[in-house]
Amino acid sequence: MSNFTEQDMSLTHLNANGEASMVDVSEKAITTRIAIAEGYVNMLTSTLDMIASGEHAKGDVLSVARVAGIQAAKQCGNLIPLCHPLMLTKIKVDFQIDRANSRVRIESLCKLNGQTGVEMEALTATSVAALTLFDMCKAVDKVMVIDGIKVLEKSGGKSGDWKRA
Repeated sequence: MSNFTEQDMSLTHLNANGEASMVDVSEKAITTRIAIAEGYVNMLTSTLDMIASGEHAKGDVLSVARVAGIQAAKQCGNLIPLCHPLMLTKIKVDFQIDRANSRVRIESLCKLNGQTGVEMEALTATSVAALTLFDMCKAVDKVMVIDGIKVLEKSGGKSGDWKRA
């Protein structure tokens, strides 16, 4: 459950002059930090069936999207301007076929022992995995929608644990 207050929600990436600034984490304690994010790719039932059966012309799209998500998490510090480059110790990208809603659910977990959180890495892994699914399937499904990318939970650090209600 969240233990954050309104006071905790200041913009940390702005300096006293209101300019963009990378946060100095050198005085923060090293703790185990974990973040989990999720997102969805909504698609035609025929596209979902193709993915689930492994009969897509481009091959195993979920395996390719998994590797893309892992690579993306490792590159987060290069992609997001004020993110710190991190030594991630675990990255996991999983998929669930949701036939009832004709979509693929993506869940990414990132972990490290460090001085800053890994929410951005988990979000980046989920986002790029979704983009890869979209790219590999766009020839057979023009109406796909990437949706609902968000952090589900995080742990570690001074602010402690948080979980989406």
